[in-house]
Amino acid sequence: MQNILEAIQSGNATSEDFASLELPESYRAAFVKKDEVDMFEGLTAKEKDPRKSLHVDEVPLPELGPGEAFVAVMASAINYNTVWTSIFEPVSTFGFLQRYGRNSELTKRHDLPYHVVGSDLSGVVLKTGPGVTKWKPGDRVVAHCLSVELEGPDGHNDTMLDTEQRIWGFETNFGGLADVAMVKANQLMPKPEHLTWEEAASPGLVNCTAYRQLVSKNGGDMKQGDNVLIWGASGGLGGFATQYALNGGATPVCVVSNEEKAAIARSMGAELIINRSEEDYRFWNDEGTQQDPKEWKRFGAKIRELTGGEDIDIVFEHPGRETFGASVFVTRKGGTITTCASTSGYMHEYDNRYLWMNLKRIISSHFANYRESWEANRLIAKGKIHPTLSRTYRLDEVGQASLDVHQNAHQGKVGVLCLAPEEGLGVLDHEMRAQHETAINRFRGV
Repeated sequence: MQNILEAIQSGNATSEDFASLELPESYRAAFVKKDEVDMFEGLTAKEKDPRKSLHVDEVPLPELGPGEAFVAVMASAINYNTVWTSIFEPVSTFGFLQRYGRNSELTKRHDLPYHVVGSDLSGVVLKTGPGVTKWKPGDRVVAHCLSVELEGPDGHNDTMLDTEQRIWGFETNFGGLADVAMVKANQLMPKPEHLTWEEAASPGLVNCTAYRQLVSKNGGDMKQGDNVLIWGASGGLGGFATQYALNGGATPVCVVSNEEKAAIARSMGAELIINRSEEDYRFWNDEGTQQDPKEWKRFGAKIRELTGGEDIDIVFEHPGRETFGASVFVTRKGGTITTCASTSGYMHEYDNRYLWMNLKRIISSHFANYRESWEANRLIAKGKIHPTLSRTYRLDEVGQASLDVHQNAHQGKVGVLCLAPEEGLGVLDHEMRAQHETAINRFRGV
């Protein structure tokens, strides 16, 4: 791997130089083990510690197949799907790998007693498989996490609807929290060159997810002037949703949990802030059932106070169980609740009278299709949308990085250095970076 790193850092290695590099027989990766899936039995989700289940060690380099690419990973990032994988909830991901492995001899490579995790990366292409023409060794890239086969008709209008749609690094093996990753070549996109390796890796999953969920016609189809309620507006998903609302002429109503997070939302340009800790909303009682509608009404009254009497056009929903009843209630008649993730629980409860009789819509949203992913990355590359990276760990600290996300002890995105020996490397377009330095660093150290 040292020769590979030296070629990347040299700045003058050609595609031929990269193509001639000898690939290692094994590489360093973060993974969970199949024989440990019961290690947290009897513990609540919050008690489960990713530091105990995530291992960093050498794993064999897989065989490269048609339409695939090896990427030297300079940096990656933590998403909630890595947390789910590490605590084996809501199910063990080894079931995903086993089912995928039954498809063909090629997919059998993924069904292993270990699962290399991670759904983000920035790095350099090392080798491409047969049939790859768009990318070549030496290309500087990021990757989106949509893995599809497209052998049937379902996914050809919207690749997210392919019957074999999977999330790379979560429902497939050989993910991005490693020194080398294996991806389908159609996952690759150009690296935004005004960003460092760790900054470029961090938007990936959440940026594309937010774009589809809020902007795309497959999601909220946001328009100018819409009032958009954004839960966790300074977090990994919410930080991008806030930017998209502002960038698209909508008015974000940002829900945060403390004044520090409110300050981040204001620094992005948001003006309408609800600090739920100060307001002390109690949507659920101690018995685990939802309170009567008075708390929803109090929440709705706060929204109208901020908006000048208007209700919410689109709710950007991702906490799930904890907030969903309130989200349905405060949406205007004919409005839309877009939902993904459900990080506080996926068994949602709401009063259907407020949905059904007011013609509201619930739209499910999951990651993004190829075109949406490309558009979301293009906006990053043009400096219209910015990374939300707050802190970066080394790969051997991936357990602690995942614990931070699990315990919500972070802002924005948590990055992970893989091959990159330190932060701050990888920038080629310094002039453009200088134009956006403040926005790029907005979440740093928070």
